[in-house]
Amino acid sequence: MPAFEFNRALVKKYDRPGPRYTSYPTAPQFHPAFAVDDYLQAVQASNQAPRPKPLSAYIHIPFCQSLCYYCACNKIITRKTHRAAEYLGYLKREIALQGALFERSRKLTQLHLGGGTPTYLSNAQLAELMDCLHQAFNLDDSDDHEFSIEVDPRTVSTGQIQMLRGLGFNRLSFGVQDFDAAVQAAVNRRQSEEQIYALVAAAREARFKSVSVDLIYGLPLQTVQSFDVTLGKIIALRPDRIAAYSYAHLPEQVRAQRMIRREDMPPPERKLELLELTIQRLTDAGYVYIGMDHFALPDDELALARANGTLQRNFQGYSTHADCDLIGLGVSAIGKVGDSYSQSVKLLSQYYAWLDQGLLPIQRGYRLNADDLLRREVINQLMCHGRIDFDRFQAAHGICFNDYFAEALEQLAEQVDDQLLALDQHALQLLPQGHLMMRNTAMAFDAYLGGGRKGQFSRTV
Repeated sequence: MPAFEFNRALVKKYDRPGPRYTSYPTAPQFHPAFAVDDYLQAVQASNQAPRPKPLSAYIHIPFCQSLCYYCACNKIITRKTHRAAEYLGYLKREIALQGALFERSRKLTQLHLGGGTPTYLSNAQLAELMDCLHQAFNLDDSDDHEFSIEVDPRTVSTGQIQMLRGLGFNRLSFGVQDFDAAVQAAVNRRQSEEQIYALVAAAREARFKSVSVDLIYGLPLQTVQSFDVTLGKIIALRPDRIAAYSYAHLPEQVRAQRMIRREDMPPPERKLELLELTIQRLTDAGYVYIGMDHFALPDDELALARANGTLQRNFQGYSTHADCDLIGLGVSAIGKVGDSYSQSVKLLSQYYAWLDQGLLPIQRGYRLNADDLLRREVINQLMCHGRIDFDRFQAAHGICFNDYFAEALEQLAEQVDDQLLALDQHALQLLPQGHLMMRNTAMAFDAYLGGGRKGQFSRTV
């Protein structure tokens, strides 16, 4: 039986709003009653664990030089580069505060710079940031670490790619989205193919461990024919990983998306055709479907982790290093320490004001209870492995899976009938045509999806 199948009728049937489950509970459950003191308690408990976890850090750089109309990220559009210098000064204060909390013996093995546009920072500023991290934390200096940075191809040169490698980054993610000129104009993100080709070649020459390319399907003016051309060009580049994200058009929630003309949006049926085309082209080209929107070459670490059952998931998506305590740094950044989540203030003015008072800018968070922990593990197993072994789960947690999750299992009856999954007394297993709908399966185990919350999320396909 093939590992993965596309059934357009079922994809259409199950395409509905739902969480991406980079965390459980998801961010809408975070609340301001969880404050800095709660975070400090979580850090202390993590330091005192019999085997403290390694550390991971996510750093948010919010600035962009221009507005991409599709983007729903927390960002600040400005060409006033002095603002980056001010932000870096405050970010260094936060790094120092956070670094003082964690035992020096705990290695920081994973680092991700996102945004915004991390490469909005100059070469000197990026070097200054990395130096600050080295002073505050015990950074893993082996190349087994996973230090990644999101790169806007419009803002960097081939020389800067070499510089990033020298700073210790070993993974790059290029935001391409689409090569078609009309689509680029419709979303206000114009970039040349030649830029991408040169930067990917430079990354290869600099011996980056992994090069990833981000695409988006469902953008305005996209056609099956035009996106097929883009896919062909990306496949020819042979990046190690490809993320093909579904565009979520939510203009009532995302102000920038109101700049997109409604009549330019592809109809739902075309979006399904674009998804089917993407899957067909990438798998035919030898890419392994990892899950959700992610594909990787067979010898990439993600594909190997998927094959051997060690794949994990965190706020940055799929990973081989997810079992870390994650420190969120920068405005709006999210962290995960122990059994708690935390998020910093979302406004730059608040971020500066809190740090001026010597305070960590943590505004809200969530401490998981016993039920949350069980459901988080179930959802992670589904998202990463497509299978839950009830007997093994019962042995690990001392519960009868079928009794504890009886309501969730009842909700899955329709998915069983549609052959999205196989279910018996001992296990739940996603079937080949069910992998694309894994979010729908996970939603059955989400205790917080009532009360109209589904409208807050992107569609599941």
